[in-house]
Amino acid sequence: MQVAKSVEDTPTMAQHQDVISPIDFLRKIPALALKAPRMIRGLMMANSTDNTETVGLAWAIEKATMENPHGVAIYYRDCKVTYAELNQWSNRIAHYFLAQGLQKGDVVIVLIENRPELLATVAGLAKIGVVCAMVNTAQTGKVLTHSVNLVKPKRIIAGAECVQNLIDVQDSLDVDTKDCFWLADADTRTEVGTAPNEWHNLAIELQGCPSYNPPTTKNTFRKDGLFYIYTSGTTGLPKAAVFNHGRWMKAYGGFGFTFNLGKDDVLYATLPFYHATAMVVCWGSVLAGNAGIALRRKFSASEFWDDCRKFNATAIGYVGELCRYLLERPASAADRQHQVRKMVGNGLRPNIWGSFKDRFGIEEVAELYASSEGNVGFTNIFNFDNTVGFSPMPYALVKYDKDAEAPVRDKKGRMIKVKRGEVGLLIGEITDKTPFDGYTDQGKNSSCIFTDVFTAGDKYFNTGDLMREIGFRHAQFVDRTGDTFRWKGENVSTTEVENIMTAHHDLAEAVVYGVEIPNTNGRAGMAAITPHAGMTTDFAGLYQHLKRELPGYAVPVFLRVKAAMETTGTFKYQKAGLKKEGFDPSQCSGEALYVLLPGTTAYAPLDDAMFADILAGKFRF
Repeated sequence: MQVAKSVEDTPTMAQHQDVISPIDFLRKIPALALKAPRMIRGLMMANSTDNTETVGLAWAIEKATMENPHGVAIYYRDCKVTYAELNQWSNRIAHYFLAQGLQKGDVVIVLIENRPELLATVAGLAKIGVVCAMVNTAQTGKVLTHSVNLVKPKRIIAGAECVQNLIDVQDSLDVDTKDCFWLADADTRTEVGTAPNEWHNLAIELQGCPSYNPPTTKNTFRKDGLFYIYTSGTTGLPKAAVFNHGRWMKAYGGFGFTFNLGKDDVLYATLPFYHATAMVVCWGSVLAGNAGIALRRKFSASEFWDDCRKFNATAIGYVGELCRYLLERPASAADRQHQVRKMVGNGLRPNIWGSFKDRFGIEEVAELYASSEGNVGFTNIFNFDNTVGFSPMPYALVKYDKDAEAPVRDKKGRMIKVKRGEVGLLIGEITDKTPFDGYTDQGKNSSCIFTDVFTAGDKYFNTGDLMREIGFRHAQFVDRTGDTFRWKGENVSTTEVENIMTAHHDLAEAVVYGVEIPNTNGRAGMAAITPHAGMTTDFAGLYQHLKRELPGYAVPVFLRVKAAMETTGTFKYQKAGLKKEGFDPSQCSGEALYVLLPGTTAYAPLDDAMFADILAGKFRF
């Protein structure tokens, strides 16, 4: 089967990683041998399919408490919570909601920023089999309403820092105020605060509740739900990906036991815990070693290493953008004056991988690849540079036609695996050991499953990601397919942003896509907009509308005003040309361009001089 153009015909921003040779591989064996016994134990946990065995987050917390009761489980500002204290706190939450009538499989919205109350709440609900819907704390308006109503929750638990966004849309929510619980923005073990009208103050409700382990923890099994992790897809508003205790055990055993933390280690995490990287990978790695996790509400490049020193952190959680921000800070004699020697996360770009390790004295980069909804994962257990690592799971990288936006199939209708050094679409085989748990929307599940891939009747999950095969079951991330792009460490759905933009009264059409800004990770949002006939655009009003309805990372950085949109014969917008032209005034046919510069609250005209300044890195996007 011939195709017009394959993914290999088009250069990407990803730097090429030389393939791994047998000698490179053998050199890593001695260091890996020291970890081998613990790794094997973890992999056995990760790959077990026994659904009669007690497992999961609550089981891991009770295990860590038994093994290290007086060790510090959570550091936050000047607060320390030991494992015994965390376990008792979460037990009170479990007993309270058991008495409220919640049971295994019920859903509770959890909307709390990074602080001990978040982890205690999640742990307490996990102990009784309740599924925590981890809503993005930046969501507002219609997006927040959708995320709440989508999962049909029985209760809402919100921190004071997030509650106003819920109050603003209260009339649109399918949850009565009597089922809403509030936690003060303080150490609620000692400061209970005053809840908003009609909301229950959870800290007061917990007073007098039992602190012993509830028996329900023992009834938690691999197929039982743990989280809904929200992911922005290509079809509009956020989707809720099902994350069960079995998948959590894969991270706990596979990533956690490989990362090899001990009870004297502390991992510093500033990533949002509504994402799986922080909640599952970072916390799972900490619990696997009975170690401590140090939380910060939000990332600060200027205070990052000071915090690491304050908490005596030996490890950090990261995404690529975080590392870039740290590298942009002025070099200092204190850059290596800390105890951090290893890091776990994803998205570290090859062009800063070596410089980050060298400048900050990092010895081990546990880069990984996984997705909230997917069934295949990679982790850099051999500590190679510039790779998402190794995967023991059944997967394939297949040839992909970027114009048709589909895998290439041969004359027999089968997909074609790429060769070593080539780029292909990553697909994960669906088996008993690598199931696809999917989304709450069954219609979305069928759309991301391929059948008859290599043999009749086989099934594979479509990750939507392009990888380079570099040998020895290692891969390097290259790019994402479809209409979702990644910016500020978040996935942005173009359809979601387009719908919000066209809800503004001035706009007839909006086409959203990602564009690359030099020396940044991911793609910044750009929107081509067409005003209603005879109308001009109120850019100040448009910005206020976007700020109100979208998280900050999803607000387009660039705007392009077009008199009319180009479409295909089937009325699809021709995004390929828009992406290629980007925000370069010389490529945009004299059409007006605007930019939302960092630290500003209004779109400014973008001309040739401004374009040159952006390319020269004069603005820190």
